Amino acid sequence: MITGASSGIGYELARVFAENDFDLLINAEDDLSGARQALATEGTIVETAQADLSKPGGVKKLYEQIQKTGRPVDALVLNAGIGEGGDFTRDTDLEQELELIDLNVRSTVHLSKLVLPDMVRRGEGRILLTSSIASTIPGTLQAVYNASKSFVQSFALAIRRELKDTGVTVTSLMPGPTETEFFDRAHMKDTRVGASSSKDDPAEVAQQGFDALMKGKERVVAGSLANKLMAYGGRFVPERAKAEAHRLMAEPGASRK
Repeated sequence: MITGASSGIGYELARVFAENDFDLLINAEDDLSGARQALATEGTIVETAQADLSKPGGVKKLYEQIQKTGRPVDALVLNAGIGEGGDFTRDTDLEQELELIDLNVRSTVHLSKLVLPDMVRRGEGRILLTSSIASTIPGTLQAVYNASKSFVQSFALAIRRELKDTGVTVTSLMPGPTETEFFDRAHMKDTRVGASSSKDDPAEVAQQGFDALMKGKERVVAGSLANKLMAYGGRFVPERAKAEAHRLMAEPGASRK
């Protein structure tokens, strides 16, 4: 079961799972007919669930479809998420930020709460949560998004400990800037990070996430060496310095300077 699977990292994760003989139930708010056709291979069943997970009703609709399959969820991939760039006080839209919180945070908790008990009763299952290296950095000019990923990261690590010895594992996938539609949707195409040509390949990120999940790892910082240095080396950098570095990357119009 993979959310946010119509494009980007989510679609590439679905492709990797299909290549490894998993049947799929894929979700997105967008139309999934193209993704379904591309992912369906001989012997692989691909079902779709078009639902807006930023709404509680969308989460319930998705879970009802999971139940209708009559099959257990071997791997739950909670990848759906959106961003919003800009100055929190003067630029960004409150409704967009509340939707971001609902999708990135609330739906992650809601779906986990619905699916995890079934996994624990069976004594097996895997969960992959798409966090971000943004979870380690104060998100100047991207304040709500980075905070949402900090929540996801903390949540993943906490429930992993709670599920010790149950047969259920939780892995967090921490990509850096990746070549997807994220920056366009987050109104960040004209930032240094959004305009950069050195963003990671979503297929590579997805493969690394899948491999870490199947090995039962706690987390994986995906993509380039720079991401790993940022995630792990950043522990020794003052928060104010990281916040200023993030401002330089996320400043609107900076790509034209």
